[in-house]
Amino acid sequence: MAEQGLVSDLSGKLLVWYDSSARVLPWRERPGFKADPYRVWLSEIMLQQTTVAAVKDYFIKFIRLWPTIHDLAAAETEDVMKAWAGLGYYARARNLHACAKVVAAAGGAFPQTLEELQKLPGIGPYTAGAIAAIVFDLPVAAVDGNVDRVVSRYYAIEEPLPASKPRIRALAQALVPQKRSGDFAQAMMDLGATICTPKSPSCLICPWADDCAGRIKGIAASLPLKAAKTKVPIRYGHVYWIENAKGDVLVRTRAAKGLLGGMTEFPSSEWVDGKRIKFAAPFEAEWEKAIGLVEHTFTHFHLELTVWKAVVAKPVLEGRFVKTKVLATEALPSLMRKVAMLALKSD
Repeated sequence: MAEQGLVSDLSGKLLVWYDSSARVLPWRERPGFKADPYRVWLSEIMLQQTTVAAVKDYFIKFIRLWPTIHDLAAAETEDVMKAWAGLGYYARARNLHACAKVVAAAGGAFPQTLEELQKLPGIGPYTAGAIAAIVFDLPVAAVDGNVDRVVSRYYAIEEPLPASKPRIRALAQALVPQKRSGDFAQAMMDLGATICTPKSPSCLICPWADDCAGRIKGIAASLPLKAAKTKVPIRYGHVYWIENAKGDVLVRTRAAKGLLGGMTEFPSSEWVDGKRIKFAAPFEAEWEKAIGLVEHTFTHFHLELTVWKAVVAKPVLEGRFVKTKVLATEALPSLMRKVAMLALKSD
């Protein structure tokens, strides 16, 4: 475990660097200034398993639509899902809306302890740590992928992830200063994002380079090690692009719970593990020959959908017809956006 003097020296060096090198982000206050709880929470939920570059425009859109947590809590679920469409991991959007309602009902103030924060929908240990540190300046570590990398390299941890996570968390927590904990948490994130990057870390300009065990051993760029990945299973299925005589297309809303819950989709068959399934028309129509294949990778499986097209004179499946020119305003996940692009290109 780090000595107290070393901790003070390391945190001091990092904060000096952060004061002059902090990233400018739409949800972040300048070093030393009090953070906005709503903006921090919103950004942290959006950033889960997503990059800063992907999140920026979505964050700005949400703040424009719903400037306060009370505004977001009062929004229609469908509108929230539409605004989130394309950002992925859609359970985050459902939990975001649920959390906004809980906090708004409690007066709009977030709880100020890790334990109470983790009771809110969508807030796990990392997000709770980030909010506690950045918003309330509590001396807790917020350990994301960037911090995993920084700590693994600084201490030359050669045990692969995820087995090394408990040690990384303990070491990260030991580095947190009692003052400016929020700035320190963001400095660690920035260090990993801008200097201690996954490939080709910029060790020459790193504020911790002198004592970094990974750099000294010449193994920094190879850390953190990761356990061998298991093969991702493949699922197969068919998706149906169904138009009416006006050229409108049939869409429907997925069940609220489960994969892509609450999002808009084009009707499809079951998604079957491990084998291609024979095309079976969901209803009688003049089905065109398959117009192409759409592929998409989820967290735990890869999906291949064959796209089929038909024109119908009247509604044949549950759902609603929408004009293709307004599909961009629908809550279409990335998978279904790929389907739409392929189908419209084939016209």
